[in-house]
Amino acid sequence: FIMMNAARFSVGLEGVAIAERAFQRALAYAKERLQGRDLAGGGTVPIIRHPDVRRMLMLMKSQTEAMRALAYVVAAAMDFAAKTGDKKHQAFVDLMIPVVKGWSSETGFDVASLGVQVHGGMGFIEETGAAQHLRDARITTIYEGTTGIQAGDLVGRKIAREGGATAKAWIAEVKKLDAQLTNFPSIRQNLAAGVQAVSDCVDFIVANSGKDVKGVFAGAVPFLKLMAIVAGGWQMARPALVCERILGTRKGDASFLEAKIVTARFYAEQVLVQAPALRDTVIKGAGSVMALSDEQFLAA
Repeated sequence: FIMMNAARFSVGLEGVAIAERAFQRALAYAKERLQGRDLAGGGTVPIIRHPDVRRMLMLMKSQTEAMRALAYVVAAAMDFAAKTGDKKHQAFVDLMIPVVKGWSSETGFDVASLGVQVHGGMGFIEETGAAQHLRDARITTIYEGTTGIQAGDLVGRKIAREGGATAKAWIAEVKKLDAQLTNFPSIRQNLAAGVQAVSDCVDFIVANSGKDVKGVFAGAVPFLKLMAIVAGGWQMARPALVCERILGTRKGDASFLEAKIVTARFYAEQVLVQAPALRDTVIKGAGSVMALSDEQFLAA
């Protein structure tokens, strides 16, 4: 079981690594590629000046940072569990391994796809390398169990089987940040909404896994994405608070610290906002997943 956790964790890290390299490549290209005029007026500019390119780069940057931070927290918990035998650390690891594996591999692919998009037509030219990242990322969603397998493990073994105890303990931990986020209203609001969405889904899974198991598992992958996005928001909020504190001392690299805070805010406003919709998919969307008979699956 420990070996399986390590293998799945390693594949998740592959997703993080590919996402980081895809971002680096796209960023370098966006800074040097001259195309189009500045919307605010002026001559031809590097494409990084265009709002939609900037949006894509921020999606790449923020999600990669969130994935990496969550992976490191889980890695530390793995070490604590191995060295101390602490059952709480092990329970947290068991809960989060399918999240790290499933989310990091799926999002690594999404980030690599954005990298191709930033390159435009050049993204399909082999010399840029952007398409190679996309191909490399695709297999990570299949290695060591598909995303559906990870989601089923999360919902069935890690939540339903223990009545959501570990998930609820983690939710309580995330809620502790709320009072500290007064200077970051958008992060605070969206993280609170995300935590509530996860809590609602955990209650739904626990209440319904015994009487409508197919309905629960129909929403397993959306739930994994929901839990991952919120866990990422948790990890983006923590360094934002640290950066705020360091900036207050007038020490450190102010530009770097400010960028970390802005990136956390972007994640909250562009990624974490998906949480309530994913909650509704999990809780209300199962009926349409299972409604058709086998014979009704006709070609579109």
